[in-house]
Parts: sequence; C-alpha cells; structure tokens
Amino acid sequence: MTTTDAARPKGAGLAFAYVTTLFFAWGFATSLIDPLIAAVKRVFDLNNAEAFLTTFAWFIAYGLMSLPAASVLGKLGYSRSIIGALIVMVAGCLIVPAATAADWYPGVLLALFVIASGVTLLQVAANPLVAELGTRKGSHMRLNLSQAFNSLGTTIGPWLGSHVLLTGGVFAAGAVVTAASRSQSLRSIDMAFLGMGAFFALIAVFIFTARKKINAAAPAATEAVSPLKALSSPWAVFGALAIFLYVGSEVAIGGMLTNFLESPDVLNAPIETAGKMVALYWGGAMVGRFIGSAVLTRVPAGIVLAVCTVVAALLCLTVSQVGGPTAAYAALSIGLFNSIMFPTIFTLTLERSTAPTSATSGLLVFGIIGGALLPQVAARIADAAGALQPAFIVPLLGYVGLTIFAIAAARTKVRDADVVKAPSPH
Repeated sequence: MTTTDAARPKGAGLAFAYVTTLFFAWGFATSLIDPLIAAVKRVFDLNNAEAFLTTFAWFIAYGLMSLPAASVLGKLGYSRSIIGALIVMVAGCLIVPAATAADWYPGVLLALFVIASGVTLLQVAANPLVAELGTRKGSHMRLNLSQAFNSLGTTIGPWLGSHVLLTGGVFAAGAVVTAASRSQSLRSIDMAFLGMGAFFALIAVFIFTARKKINAAAPAATEAVSPLKALSSPWAVFGALAIFLYVGSEVAIGGMLTNFLESPDVLNAPIETAGKMVALYWGGAMVGRFIGSAVLTRVPAGIVLAVCTVVAALLCLTVSQVGGPTAAYAALSIGLFNSIMFPTIFTLTLERSTAPTSATSGLLVFGIIGGALLPQVAARIADAAGALQPAFIVPLLGYVGLTIFAIAAARTKVRDADVVKAPSPH
C-alpha cells in the first residue's frame, strides 16, 4: 500500500498516541543505565571500563538482535511484535533479583541484554510505524514528537533511578563498604528492576487492548522481506553508520556524567545529586524534541540536523579543554542538541533508502550497537588518563561524522518524494 501526502489511515491519530507510550517506556529503561553504572561501579568495586559493560550488554543486543527483529516484524506484524517485545523485557527484569541474590555481576549484564533485546524489537517496529501513521510530509514531525516522549522517559529515569540506586547502603554518608551495606545496595537494584518490570507489564496490557486500533491504522501487509536487503542501499548503510555515531556519542556522554559531575575538579557534587543532574541532560533532549517538532515543519531536516551536530561538537570540545562548572554545564547542554538527531537521521534515511522499510529500519536499529562500542572506547581513554574530560574526544569525533551525514542528506533529493513506502508485513 502507498500513502500520498493527502491521505491518512483511518484511526492513525489514536494509533499514534498508543504507540508513543512505547517511546516513553524504552526511554525510561535505557536511561536507567546511567545511574546503574555508578551503582555497580561501587557495589562490585569496578573500574570505568568494567562498569561500562552495562552499556555494552545493553547496546550489543541491538547489534545481535536488530536484523532478526526485522524478520520477526515481517512475520508477526506490528501489534504482536510489540507485545512480544514487552514480554521479553519483563522477563529480563525478573533475572536481576536472581543475579543480585547470587552476588553475580555477569548475571546483571545478562538481564540487561535480555531487556535490551526486547527494546530492540520494540524500536524496529515502533519507529517505522510512527513514520507511516500519516503523510510523508509530517513524518519528521511525528517521529520527533514521539521521541520527545521518549526523552520524557529518559528524563525521569535518571532522576528516579538515582534516588533508588544511589542512596543508602554503600552510598550512605560516611558508609564503609561492608557485606551489610552491599546487600542493601543490591536490594535497591532489585527494587528498581522489579518496578520497571511491573511498568512494562502494564504497558503490554495497554497495547493488547489497543491492538485492533493499531492494526487498523497500520499500512497493509506485503510479502516478507529479508533485512539483509538493506545492505544493497548505500543510504541505508550510511544511515546505520550515522545512528552508530549518534547513539555511541549520546550514551558515552550520559554514562560518564554522574561520575563526571561528582568529580572534585568539576562540581564536586554528592553522587546522588550528580546522578539526578543527569536528568537535565536528557531533559534538554525532551525540550529540544518538542521545539524540533515545530522547527522541522518550516526548516529542511538536513539543515536542522547539521546545525545541531556542529553545536554538539563545539560543546564536547569545550568540555575536553576546560574544567569546573563551565565544563559541567557544557556537557549537560549537549542533550538539547542531541534532541532531534535520532528521529531525523531515521526519517532522512527512510526517505532516501532504496530498500524496503522494514529492512532499512532493521539496519538502522543495528547501528545502535554504537552505544555498546563507543562508550567502551571513552571509558578506556578515561581509565588511561585518570580523568573523564579527555574521553569527550570520542563524542566530539562522532558529531563531526554526523555533520558530514547531515550535509550529504541536505544535498540529496528524496526518493519518490510523493509516495511513502509501505513497510514489511504485519
């Protein structure tokens, strides 16, 4: 099925609202990793690289599961894929108490991988679905608006997560790391993930009750398409590389922020306060996405993306060269300019890719593996330097690469601009 700019699937507005709740859910889950890094570092006595294995376990799932997820989407369709993804996420949350009971850090990493596998399928399904629920002209605006609610989740996640994970136990004022204090902190980790699992279960029930509305508004089914077909499109590959750089840069910054703001030569803030301040980083992305949704109705997406990537690169350069509050607030400000990057890269690529939508979406989500690899590079630089500031060179280079993508997209015409490609079967 194709949809012209004048057409709009019946019930698309309501279906869009239902699907947008998913963006909030996975944003909340993903941003909980930021305070978790600080928590496991102290509870399990880890260095930066070891603590950052939490981001590795989370984002490596995108690399391993995104292409299979595109096949699952092709076989099960949107609503069943989404519900299945949420069930997997609940199962992952239930692994955490078993891992902490055994005092086994690899078990926590396994749980994160399982949860992220569900999130991967959720993203492969939800991003193209939002782009398709209306006209092509409005696709950038719709996906940025949904991503704004994703950012609402990422704003609440670090604040609430820091309150649960970074208080009491080994984080109590003057506390000495003992068996009792470690046990208390491990129970806090349990509480955070069991609460998140209950939340995912509620969302699954909500989507199950709305499945008929989503199916009715979604585009018609076509034949099954292999995700590997996306490799035949240069723009699909280019877009996946851009997603790799963006997510790797964003996650590296978010993962470093709690310990960065706590540093004596930056803000010297208590660790719980530093963790809660990370909400400002993600909150900036939320504000930027609401603003970006309006700006993108008037300014070409490639130009908006180029401006944001250049400013983000300059802010990273500032952080790497100065200290104190200036570095702290420059780092937090990057979130505002990160805001429109992911959804804009996604839709710019879908518009230019010659591969089927589901295959392109699968390859783009595969690019999120950057969140596993680039933070590890940043963490190793920080460990080698004995400070976090030099590690900001990693996202700096990432944003330079994204500027190249933005300029190329702005200079390339949209393929079949009057037609929206139908996604893979559902």
